[in-house]
Amino acid sequence: MRFRLKAFGLHLAGSATALTLVIGGMYLGWYRWPGWYLSSVLHVVGIVVLVDLVLGPTLTLVIANPRKPRRELARDIAMIVTVQLVALVYGAATLWAGRPLYYTFSVNQMDCVQASDLEADEIALALQHNPAFAPHWYSLPRWVWAPLPDDPDEAMHIVNQAALGGGKDVIEMPRYYRPWSEGLPKLREQLKKLDDIQNFNKMEKQSLRARLSKRGLSADERNALVLWDGTRRMLVVFDPSTVAVRALLKAD
Repeated sequence: MRFRLKAFGLHLAGSATALTLVIGGMYLGWYRWPGWYLSSVLHVVGIVVLVDLVLGPTLTLVIANPRKPRRELARDIAMIVTVQLVALVYGAATLWAGRPLYYTFSVNQMDCVQASDLEADEIALALQHNPAFAPHWYSLPRWVWAPLPDDPDEAMHIVNQAALGGGKDVIEMPRYYRPWSEGLPKLREQLKKLDDIQNFNKMEKQSLRARLSKRGLSADERNALVLWDGTRRMLVVFDPSTVAVRALLKAD
């Protein structure tokens, strides 16, 4: 039993180290609040943790036997580690593809744009026409303004495509991005009171009102917008005078 426990402990320590390096690096680089919540990656992390921290070391505990030939034991552990590595690579690739790159304000709403939302042709156009805002592999999340283009025909084409659901929205076109600060006057015009926001139900608004009160923020002034990422949403609270972000609150 001592041999089994030692093998289990070593395997658990190695698995925990690898998992911490991968997930910790992703979190510190791209998934800090609100990215972790908005991108809905907990199910992926759960699968990786289950395989790497629970299943792998437990199987090692089961198969580790000092009477077993070393070559056979090494083969069995190698098979377990291979499965763990596959799970870790899958998890890392999924997290990498879904990493948040931009928090955008466009027209009247805010969205989280993930790496998987950007097509290769749009990235190439951004590198050519707007390199300061083009995404790179090392790019960290940025808050940006994504206005429609100045050309009315082009703007209408983008709006129509997005409305029909078969085309790209302007938030998926980094070639049009501009500094966050330049969009603040437009953003201020779109701020709403909590009760005027239609994207939360009654219970969610009650919860948000309590969280706002706890932070000394008002729910009865025009100071908020919804930040979306697919089906996930949260309330972004601004200082109405400076338009600085005061809080990022989830409703559930």
